[in-house]
Amino acid sequence: MPTHRIVFANEKGGTGKSTTAVHVAIALAYRGARVAAIDLDPRQRTLFRYLENRAETEGRRGISLPGVRFGVFAGETVEDLDAMSLEISEGHDFLVIDTPGRDDVFARYAATEADTLVTPLNDSFVDFDLIGQVDAENFRVKRLSFYSELIWEARKKRAMATIRDQRREMDWVVVRNRTQHVEARNQRRLNKALTELSKRVGFRVANGLSERVIYRELFPSGLTLLDKGQLGELGTSHLVARQELRELVARLNLPVHSQPGLGMARALA
Repeated sequence: MPTHRIVFANEKGGTGKSTTAVHVAIALAYRGARVAAIDLDPRQRTLFRYLENRAETEGRRGISLPGVRFGVFAGETVEDLDAMSLEISEGHDFLVIDTPGRDDVFARYAATEADTLVTPLNDSFVDFDLIGQVDAENFRVKRLSFYSELIWEARKKRAMATIRDQRREMDWVVVRNRTQHVEARNQRRLNKALTELSKRVGFRVANGLSERVIYRELFPSGLTLLDKGQLGELGTSHLVARQELRELVARLNLPVHSQPGLGMARALA
């Protein structure tokens, strides 16, 4: 089975994109899948730094954790990106690609080549503007954004080539992060707009990760919510956050790649 590409893309920063990418990647590794990852932002390197911190924590504590083969893309052409993707993902079940939170030629290319495209959004019309524009009076969707049109065209081309190239059709999932801070009336408006737009361009909607201090605290150690034995005593917020992650991974509907003795239940219980 070919390597399944999961691309986390949003041209706006601050949506929890890299945090979501790392946690999904490690969740898949806990399930027994072989996972590779590419950070497309050579300046910020958030995903790379997170996984680098994880490796350093393993060495410092003398432990072994489910991990990911990872690197930073520093090439100059999409052909360079294709070459790196093939090299780093050889023999792996999944390739996770984390893109910059800005308009970027490589991010656009990676998004159009995704098997599963994940677009995290904060629950606000500022972030919604990335995928569609709404009427200021009634909040109905007026038009698609450039980004939605880009993905729509990419999905149409993929659908026509699916049989020939033996690739899955692209699955686009819009992930709603940080929903707990949204006022009820505004959330209803967002729900309505997302539902309307999803029917027009064919993405699915999934709830993601709420705004929790725990995610920021885990970054220096590279640990995730799944590394229970390394986190000490867990509070209610940790357990709720792990449940959110469990539900998100399930909603992504990814192919199952597992090894005997390992399982998502063990990682997320």
